[in-house]
Amino acid sequence: MNESNTDKEIEKTTMYSIDEFESALVSSTLKEVCIALKEKGYNEINQLIGYLMSGDPGYISSHNDARNKITRIERSTIIEVLLKNYVSRL
Repeated sequence: MNESNTDKEIEKTTMYSIDEFESALVSSTLKEVCIALKEKGYNEINQLIGYLMSGDPGYISSHNDARNKITRIERSTIIEVLLKNYVSRL
C-alpha cells in the first residue's frame, strides 16, 4: 500500500512546546510594551515592576495598545518566563 503525500507531511510535522510558544509570546509582548513605555518617556523597568507586583494595569501606558497587550498574559506567566530565562543564564 502506498503512502499518500498527506501521510508523509503528517510525519514531518514540527512539534512545538508550550513553553517555547509562551516564552516567545511573553518576550515579544514585553519588547513591544518596553518600546511603548520608552516612547512615552517612562522608565520601562520601574513601570513593569509596578505592574507585576501590584497587578494594576495603570502602570502600563495605553500607547500603542501596550496595556491591552500585556494584560492578555497572566502576570504569573510573565514572571515565570522571566525567571526561567534568568536562571538558565546563571
